[in-house]
Amino acid sequence: MNDLHRFPYEIVPAPTVPTSVTGSPDIIDLPSPDLGDGASLMVALARRRTTREFSQASLSPQQLGDLLWAANGINRADTGGRTAPSARGVHEIDIYAALPEGVYRYDPMSHELRLKRAVDARNLTGYQDFVGDAPLDLVYVVNHFRADQFPAEQRDTFAGVAIGAISQNVSLYCAAVGLACVVRGWLNPRLLAGAMSLNESEIPVLAQTIGHAGATV
Repeated sequence: MNDLHRFPYEIVPAPTVPTSVTGSPDIIDLPSPDLGDGASLMVALARRRTTREFSQASLSPQQLGDLLWAANGINRADTGGRTAPSARGVHEIDIYAALPEGVYRYDPMSHELRLKRAVDARNLTGYQDFVGDAPLDLVYVVNHFRADQFPAEQRDTFAGVAIGAISQNVSLYCAAVGLACVVRGWLNPRLLAGAMSLNESEIPVLAQTIGHAGATV
């Protein structure tokens, strides 16, 4: 039997203070999703994979909008249903986008990004060096103001299922349109929460780097 291939995870020193940026828009309006774009589901499943080398090329507004809609957007306007399931419709997972121009929270109802903090926090979304090179890092945050509606013994399970569904939606979208991505659990929740200006009831638990495949610059 072949030995399990292990990737070397060496901690890359990260700044304790994110880089401030100026001119960050308060709202980023996202284009409506292009439902005709991308490969079929079966082809996307065949292409789904993890990538750890990214170019610094930005995503287009359409790609960003399609990506976030695929993650957890509204796909049934009459009921507010979303592309990812949530137990009892609580939707305890918030998606934050760490972009060069700031940290933004995705609002599925209005399909827009709302500025949380005007900082470039990409380097703080994990310990691997590529997190600061890629154009986008999504951070999945458990909002305990909503999650605590569940009995304590169910909270972690329900949140884990919801995050798993959201991150897989992102992975399949990326595979369908030729983008690269990797899901990451190796992060410092306290440091990241501080950089994102989250409160005590908001806990970042998973991140996902997205971009164009290629050697980092």
